[in-house]
Amino acid sequence: MAPVPEVLDRRTLNRATLERQLLLRRDPRGALRALEHLIGVQAQEPQEPYAGLWSRLAGFRPAELVDLLESRRAVRTLLMRRTLHLVTAEDCVALRPVHQSMLVARAVGTLGRRLPGVDLDELAAAGEPLFAEVPRTLPEVGRMLADRSPGATARDLGDVLSSLVPLVQTPPRGLWRRQAPARNTTVGAWLGRDVDVSRAPDEVLESLVLRYLRAHGPATTSDLRAWCGLTGLPAVVTRLRPRLRTFRDARGRELLDVSDGSLPDGEQPAPVRFLPAFDNAVLGYDDRSRLISDEHQGLSVTGARFVLVDGHVSGVWTTTADDDGRVEVTVQPLRPLTTHERADVADEGQQLAAFLGDGVPGRLTVTDPG
Repeated sequence: MAPVPEVLDRRTLNRATLERQLLLRRDPRGALRALEHLIGVQAQEPQEPYAGLWSRLAGFRPAELVDLLESRRAVRTLLMRRTLHLVTAEDCVALRPVHQSMLVARAVGTLGRRLPGVDLDELAAAGEPLFAEVPRTLPEVGRMLADRSPGATARDLGDVLSSLVPLVQTPPRGLWRRQAPARNTTVGAWLGRDVDVSRAPDEVLESLVLRYLRAHGPATTSDLRAWCGLTGLPAVVTRLRPRLRTFRDARGRELLDVSDGSLPDGEQPAPVRFLPAFDNAVLGYDDRSRLISDEHQGLSVTGARFVLVDGHVSGVWTTTADDDGRVEVTVQPLRPLTTHERADVADEGQQLAAFLGDGVPGRLTVTDPG
């Protein structure tokens, strides 16, 4: 008889998630290695990755990420769940092929009725050289091709092209404290090499599953699919099972993990951390209850920025800046905070305000619970 898998309670899962997401203590590694470990960070909002890396890495400075983007070692591109991610250049070329069919399917699922009579292959063939020639916005290319598809808007044509053609958003979009249009060029034009279709998809997917578990595990297969949006993963998991260990959660669901994945003590203290919008520490699961309560899960898809207290989402935060560049961070708790918790939130929030203000001391306001 096979041994009964160990049951992991929610608090143990919480601490494991924090550690693997580099949120239990600030990590000494650099930004490139962090992006590799995390398999990228969400980047729909151009400035959010800076706060996410600051919360995870010891001594992180915005110039480090700026250098990665300008030197083309990191890029902003559509990948998991058809959302914009900031990933290493290596992951961009390796992961795009296994995400391609999902990206197109989701684009067509969203836009299909608004693209009457559009031949997607012809659209991609016409759009790719326009992006490769010079970085352009999606609507700009859509307008350039509008005469081919009179029943579709330029915006919708550009939107579907972002999935049909492997593109990256180019700087200055995404640079520290810079505002710029979202101009795109092809992966090949930007990196000097096209996406890598030479690797067997099974090999890439097996590596992706193992890396997900190292950064998010232990996790269910539903969590894995919710994170990446890919289908066909059960067969990949089946092949990997001899290399995995399994647990059960409190509801009896199977949790998968790498054989050497760390499981910190559930009673280990967790520091206050400020998460940026759409952070995968929360969004990277089907069941997000390890970090956020059921009553607040709706906030996770609205772009709310979360404050973790004792490892759980306990508040949201916003920022404003005055003419002198001084940043004020405002925290609205989602529950009453103890005196000690408020002090910890204030300390971390003031450090965040100074970071966002390029070293100028900022302000921190904690409101009453919402």
